[in-house]
Amino acid sequence: MSKAIAGFSKLSKQEKINWLANEHFSDPQAAKKLLENYWNTDADVQKLHDEFIENTITNFYLPLGIAPGFIINGREYTIPMAIEESSVVAAASKAAKFWATRGGFKATVLNTEKIGQVHFMYKGDPEKLNAFFKATKKEFFTDTETITKNMQKRGGGILNIELRDKTALIPNYYQLHATFETVDSMGANFINSCLEQFSKTLREEALLYTAFTEDEQQIQVVMSILSNYVPNCVVRAEVSCPVEELNEDKNISPEEFATKFLAAVQIAEVEPYRAVTHNKGIMNGIDAVVVATGNDFRAVEAGVHAYATKEGQYSSLSHAKVADGVFTFWLDVPLALGTVGGLTTLHPLVKLSLEMLGNPTAQELMQVVAVAGLAQNFGALRSLTTTGIQQGHMKMHLMNILNQLEATDDEKQQAIKHFEKNTVSHSAATDFVNNLRTIDPAHVEEDFL
Repeated sequence: MSKAIAGFSKLSKQEKINWLANEHFSDPQAAKKLLENYWNTDADVQKLHDEFIENTITNFYLPLGIAPGFIINGREYTIPMAIEESSVVAAASKAAKFWATRGGFKATVLNTEKIGQVHFMYKGDPEKLNAFFKATKKEFFTDTETITKNMQKRGGGILNIELRDKTALIPNYYQLHATFETVDSMGANFINSCLEQFSKTLREEALLYTAFTEDEQQIQVVMSILSNYVPNCVVRAEVSCPVEELNEDKNISPEEFATKFLAAVQIAEVEPYRAVTHNKGIMNGIDAVVVATGNDFRAVEAGVHAYATKEGQYSSLSHAKVADGVFTFWLDVPLALGTVGGLTTLHPLVKLSLEMLGNPTAQELMQVVAVAGLAQNFGALRSLTTTGIQQGHMKMHLMNILNQLEATDDEKQQAIKHFEKNTVSHSAATDFVNNLRTIDPAHVEEDFL
C-alpha cells in the first residue's frame, strides 16, 4: 500500500490525481490527461464543483436534454432531463406531443407531509413513558423554536410529534415519530436538526421526570434521522381522453389499444416481476428531472419503491381505466423535492434547469416530475403493446453502438440510412460497419446516394 494513502484527504487535488494515476493505471499520463479533459474551463466553476464532495479529481458528465411541449394544468413546459439512457427523452417528448392535443396532463399535490424519527430504547413501564411524553410534549416544540423560526415564517415547521411503541418488533424499542412541512426546501437538514434537538430534550427531560425510576430515566437514543419514505407527500399526475381519440397508430384500433394498455397496467399491478421493470420505466422520467433540478434521486428512488409495496406486495405505481368511453391513466407517487437549498442555488446547470421551468415552487416541481414519470410510462406501454419496445429503443441506441465502433461521420450517416429499414442490433451494426470498411469507397458513396 502506498504511503501516500496516509492523510490522503489533506493532499492537493493534483497530488491526489498523481497518486491515483501512478498507483492504478498502466499509462499514468493518459489517465491524468483524461481526468483533466473533463475539468471545466472556467476555474471558478471547477472550484465550485470540486467543493461539492470530497476527494474530487474531475467531473463526471451526464447529457442534459430537454423534452418540450408538455402541457401541465394548462401551462406549457419544457422539461430538463439529465440521463444517459437512449430513448428516454425522445419517449417523453413523443408522449408530450400526443397528449398536448388531448387536453394535456393534469397534476395535483395530494399532501406535502415529511417524516423524521428519534429511535430509542426504554426499559420500563410503558404507561409511565406515555404519561411522560404527554407531560413533556410541549418541550419538544419549545426547545426547537430557534431552529423552526425561519421555516415557520415561510409557512412550514413541525406539524406533530407522536410516541410510538415498537416493542412488539424489538424489545424496549420506541420512537418519536414527527411530521414536518418544509415548504420549498427538501428539508433534510432542517428535519435532522429538529430531531437531534428532540433526542437531547428526551434524555434531559427523562432525567428530571420524578415518576421514573432511576433505570427508567436512562433512555438510550439509538439514532435521530429523517425518513425518505414519505407516503403523505404525494402528487398525482393523470391524462384522459375519449377512447376514440387514442387513434395515433394506424395498425391498431383505439379500442384494441385501450384494451391492451389496460391489460399491461393490470399485469404490473399483480405481477412483481413485471412491476419492477414497469416502475423502473417511470423512474427513467422522474430521476432525469430530479437530477437536472439538483434533487436527491437516491432518496426519491428509495421512497418511491417503498410506496410501491404499501399494499403488502410490490405493485405498479400507475393505473388505468376506461369508464363511459373515457380512457384515464394516472400515477400517484411520493416526491420530497426542494427548489431552495442544496445544489439548487449552487450548481449552474441546476439553476438553469429551474429557470427553464419558470423557477417553480416545490409543489410545482413535484407536479412536473410526476408528469415526466407518467409520460415515460405511457410511452413505454404504448411501444410494448404495439410495435414492441426494442424497435424504437435500438434505433436510438444505434449511435452509441457506432461510437463504440469508432465509426466516421460518413459511416454513421450510411448506417443510419441503412437501419431506417432494418433491425438494429449490436452484431448487425458491427457487420454493417465492417462491410463498409472492406468495400470500395466510391461504391459505398454511390450506394449511399
